[in-house]
Amino acid sequence: MLAVRLPQNLEKELTNYAKNNNISKSKAVKEALELYLKEKKNKTPYELGKDIFGKYSSGRDDLSTTYKQKIKEKIRAKR
Repeated sequence: MLAVRLPQNLEKELTNYAKNNNISKSKAVKEALELYLKEKKNKTPYELGKDIFGKYSSGRDDLSTTYKQKIKEKIRAKR
């Protein structure tokens, strides 16, 4: 058995959904959780994170290959 605390607005939405679909809140949560887990299970790590990859990009594509040079330049600039 599992007990979950929901924010008031989510609890209200769940209650409305269950009433509108003539099902219990427990059944609605079970169905939602099954769908969520099924969707996540069949995705690759890239597919799971593709919406955030590059989100904070600098626009430069050489940073992973020139990082040592960049560190040396920053150290030299401080001297």
